[in-house]
Amino acid sequence: MAEFVITMPDVGEGVAEAELVEWNVKPGDSVHEDMVLAAVMTDKATVEIPSPVAGIVTWLAAEVGDTVAVKAPLVRIETNASAVAAAPADVTEPEAPSDMTEEPPAAEIQPAREIQDAPPSPEVEHHKPLASPAVRQRADDLDIDLGQVRGTGPDGHITHADLDTFLTARSQSERPAAPIASRDSAVEEVKVTGLRRKIAEKMTLSVSRIPHITYVEEIDVTDLEDLRTTMNGNRRSGQPKLTILPFLMRALVKTVADHSGMNATFDDEKGVVSHYEAVHIGIATQTSTGLMVPVVRHTEALGLWECAAEVVRVAEAARTGAAQRDELTGSTITISSLGPLGGIVSTPIINHPEVAIIGVNKIVTRPVWDGSGFVPRKMMNLSSSFDHRVVDGWDAAVFIQAIKALLEKPALIFIDG
Repeated sequence: MAEFVITMPDVGEGVAEAELVEWNVKPGDSVHEDMVLAAVMTDKATVEIPSPVAGIVTWLAAEVGDTVAVKAPLVRIETNASAVAAAPADVTEPEAPSDMTEEPPAAEIQPAREIQDAPPSPEVEHHKPLASPAVRQRADDLDIDLGQVRGTGPDGHITHADLDTFLTARSQSERPAAPIASRDSAVEEVKVTGLRRKIAEKMTLSVSRIPHITYVEEIDVTDLEDLRTTMNGNRRSGQPKLTILPFLMRALVKTVADHSGMNATFDDEKGVVSHYEAVHIGIATQTSTGLMVPVVRHTEALGLWECAAEVVRVAEAARTGAAQRDELTGSTITISSLGPLGGIVSTPIINHPEVAIIGVNKIVTRPVWDGSGFVPRKMMNLSSSFDHRVVDGWDAAVFIQAIKALLEKPALIFIDG
C-alpha cells in the first residue's frame, strides 16, 4: 500500500489561495477515482477537486472556511502501488509512509495557510515594508506599524485591503472575552464561509474605501409602463417578458455616451480612473447562497429584447451556479433592483472598483398635480450611489436627470443620436 498527498490545484491565473467551502469526505471514507472530494472558492469561481485515485482517506488538511494556499497539501489517501505510478504530477507520494492515525511530518505536509488572525510580531519583518504613499499615510493616520502588516500585493506590497485585514485582527485581539452565556441567553454561532464571506469582504472593501454619495430622483414611468405592457402583449414566441431593467439598460447606454465618467472604475492604489467605451452592466442578483453580480457584456451592442434575454440568462446562470468566470467579472457600472420589494428609497453600495450604481425602487401609483388637478401617475424612485472621490454631486444629479428624461419619454430611448 502507498499514500498519496493531493495538493490544492492552481485554480486560476494570479490566484494564490482559495477558501475551502465543502468537504464531501472524512478520514476513513472510501473514495473512487474521479470522486469529488471537496469544493474551493476564489473571488472568481467555485472549483470542485476530484480524486485521481481510489483508496481510503487518512487525513484532511483544513476545515470548511479555512484558506488554503495553491500547491499546499489538502488530502492524504491510502491506495495501492499501481495507483502511485499512474498518479498525475500534482499528486505527490510521501518519501516514507507514516502511521495513518497521525498527521504527516512537517517536511512532508505543510499546513494550509490561514487568514491573518493576529498582528505578527515586529521581528518578523527585517526590511522596509513596501507600500504606496497613500497606504503609508493611511497607516500613519491609523497608528499602524507597517512592519507588522503582511503584504499581499505584487512583490509583497502592502495594500489598503491588507490594512483593513490588520485592523480587523487588531480589534478582535483587543476585544475582551465575552461572559459565558446562560441557557436562557444562549447564542448560536454560525461561521461565515463561502460566498457569504466573499460578499462580506466585498462590502467591507467598498464601504471602507469608497466615500459614497447617494442621489434620489423621482421618475414618472406611466408612459414607460404603458409601452412595456403593449410590447409584452405583442412579443413573439421565445422572447422574454420585458421588465423595466432592459429599458433602464438602454437608457444607461445612451446616457453614459455623454457622461463617460460614470462608466468607469477607480484604482485608488495607482490614483487612476479608467473610462470605458464598452458598457458592461452588472446586474445585482439574489441567489440561494447570497448576492451575486453577473455581467451583461457590451450592452451598447444589444437591442431591448436582447438586453432582456441576457438579463434572464446571466441571472439564471448565477442562481444555478453555472455562471462562468467572465460572466461574474469585468462590469463597468451596476444596476441593483429588488423588484416589488424595492422600497421607496435605498442606499446601494458601489460594486468596487466601479464609481456608480443605479438603484431601482418599486413603482407606486400616486396623485400628481398636472396644473389643473391631481391625476394618478405611476411613480418610481432611482436611488443611485457614486464614488465622491471622482464624481461630484452636481455631475451625479445631471447624469440621473438625463436618465430620467429618457425613461419619462421612452420613445427617445429608440432614437439614435
